[in-house]
Amino acid sequence: MFSKNKVKVAAGALAAALLFTGNSISTYAINLNSNLPAAGIGLSLDEGVSVKTVAHYNDSDVKIVEPISFPAPVVKELSEEDYSHLVIARVNDYVNVRSIPSEEGEIVGKLYDKSVGTFIEEENGWYKIKSGNCTGYVKAEYCVTGEEANELAKEVGRRIATVTTETLNVRKEANTDSPILGQVPMDEVLTVTEEMDGWVQVKIEEGAGYVSEEYVTLSTEFVQAESREEEQARLAREEAERKAAQEASRKARVLAAAQEAADAQQAAEAAVATASSNSSDLGQQVADYALQFVGNPYVYGGTSLTNGADCSGFVMSVYANFGVSLPHSASADRKRGIGVGSISNAIPGDIVCYSGHVGIYIGNGQIVHASNSRTGIIVSNANYDTVIDVRRIF
Repeated sequence: MFSKNKVKVAAGALAAALLFTGNSISTYAINLNSNLPAAGIGLSLDEGVSVKTVAHYNDSDVKIVEPISFPAPVVKELSEEDYSHLVIARVNDYVNVRSIPSEEGEIVGKLYDKSVGTFIEEENGWYKIKSGNCTGYVKAEYCVTGEEANELAKEVGRRIATVTTETLNVRKEANTDSPILGQVPMDEVLTVTEEMDGWVQVKIEEGAGYVSEEYVTLSTEFVQAESREEEQARLAREEAERKAAQEASRKARVLAAAQEAADAQQAAEAAVATASSNSSDLGQQVADYALQFVGNPYVYGGTSLTNGADCSGFVMSVYANFGVSLPHSASADRKRGIGVGSISNAIPGDIVCYSGHVGIYIGNGQIVHASNSRTGIIVSNANYDTVIDVRRIF
């Protein structure tokens, strides 16, 4: 522990931002005419004192918990390049949002590390913010604003392109004469790696390519707050979904055991599988089943495990064998199940999400996936591209 006088408040400018709730996406316009305070806040630490240490010195308002295990809700739509109007939390895990500017205030939500809130006003060292469905006060010392927020926002925000046409060609070079690298469907959300005049470089399963800016909507994702009610609803929903998936899997395994009863060895294997009830056993079954189809073709828009499937069609059809219904969309798969963070937390059966691509984790740092039309269904290193999320269905 250390004294509060090791945190120095510096001058800066405050501002407004964008907010989210749960897994749904909402859009808020930025009001650049908000009345902002003349002073912002920055953290200046003595040598050897970390930001994590700062988060520990006031246990009543900053909680240190396990990493967040759910998909960070986002808000899309920020056209301004100047992010100095954002208020961004900088703590170890989260800072409480309170009903009044006091530690005696009721906790109405949580503003997670590097998440964003809209500035409303400043009062006695507290910022009143609105973030998603959560409006309340956070301690100013746990936030960065002004120039610090402007720089941090560029690091934590993810620039994305949402497809607005039925089928969008992704080309190898930024011109219409260039060969087509791949195709993506309407509403697919892709990570942007470069923007230029009239063209945007994005990542898809075949690699980095270019799409015309005319056929996408560009925006920026920021992690936002979660209200107390949304947190409770999310936890209840995730528990219900987990139980439903486990029950569906149990029924599928019982049926499989009955059909294979004539064969003693297969019946014995099915009995062992049926006796398994924990997440790792169920996920291993998914991984083992998916590996049977390595070598089969990739077909854009396909869902056949034998005659051809694309990435999300492959994942959808594998899980369908276990009684689980998943969407035929890489972006939509990011909203299913429970987020477990990085690939280091993955177990067999987890869905590994990339920009415009998904695969199934099989263990030992590898995934099985419908890669592209050249390679078909293959096994790859899970870190062959940047992992955006890891989703656990069972």
